[in-house]
Amino acid sequence: MTSKADSLTFLWRTVSSAGLWILVLGTIFSGFEIGFFLLVSGVALVALWEYLGMLDSKGLPNARRFAMLCGVVFIAGSFYYFRTYGLSSSYDFEVAVLLFFLLGAFARQTLKRSRDDRPLETMAYTLFGLLWIVWLFNFITKIVYVVPRGDANQITGHFYVLYLMVVTKFSDMGAYLVGSVAGRHLLVPLISPKKTWEGFIGALFFSLLGSFAVYSLMPDYLAGMNWMHATALGLLLGYAAVVGDLAESLVKRSTGVKDSGQALPGIGGILDLIDSLLFTAPLLFFYLRLVLKMT
Repeated sequence: MTSKADSLTFLWRTVSSAGLWILVLGTIFSGFEIGFFLLVSGVALVALWEYLGMLDSKGLPNARRFAMLCGVVFIAGSFYYFRTYGLSSSYDFEVAVLLFFLLGAFARQTLKRSRDDRPLETMAYTLFGLLWIVWLFNFITKIVYVVPRGDANQITGHFYVLYLMVVTKFSDMGAYLVGSVAGRHLLVPLISPKKTWEGFIGALFFSLLGSFAVYSLMPDYLAGMNWMHATALGLLLGYAAVVGDLAESLVKRSTGVKDSGQALPGIGGILDLIDSLLFTAPLLFFYLRLVLKMT
């Protein structure tokens, strides 16, 4: 029974992953900015909705409608600013929206209809979800626009997004495969009883392979990249991917759920799919800005 169940889960995971990769790759290589925005925003908002559902399952207070409204405003507004004005004014915009989140959360508690019995917890859980999911995942959009445009003014940053996703998912795959086969020493048993040090090493090794593979296949599309940067990013992103996976494990353990949702057969929810990207995307963005000096 267990063998058949595992085989069925693996089959569904393979089908779901293949379908998602077809969608992602088609959107990335099309260079269609609006399509890319819709994909990123849709994923972020569904992941936020799943997080709020996890809180509900544990009876933890949250402002669902307020959170979703803030998520839409942040994602749509940042895309407009990044696309229209570039990253020069993005800092001011993000600070202004984050201030709106904070003021809105406090203002909501002054309205009798919206006031919660546990206002501090409600604001804390809601704002945490906006920062952890919406703000961090939105760095994928920032990666697109931090990379200089091509000679015909077309975006080229979407190739770095492809690089990010491949390296991150190779890290996840390495952790799973090596951990399943050779995992003996637990990494953080209080957070995730299945994560091992062997899986962590596998994650770093596979992310390094993914980085080398993408760079060797498309060096002309990754501006500023060389083998030294491919090595550094492979290791850094692999580490960040593991931390991102552990972060979601901590949230799931705190809310008592196994998966964030059931949207993806064999995988779970959208948040289960992007948890590693929530940490690797900001890291890659700042590497592009601070090390490769892209503006």
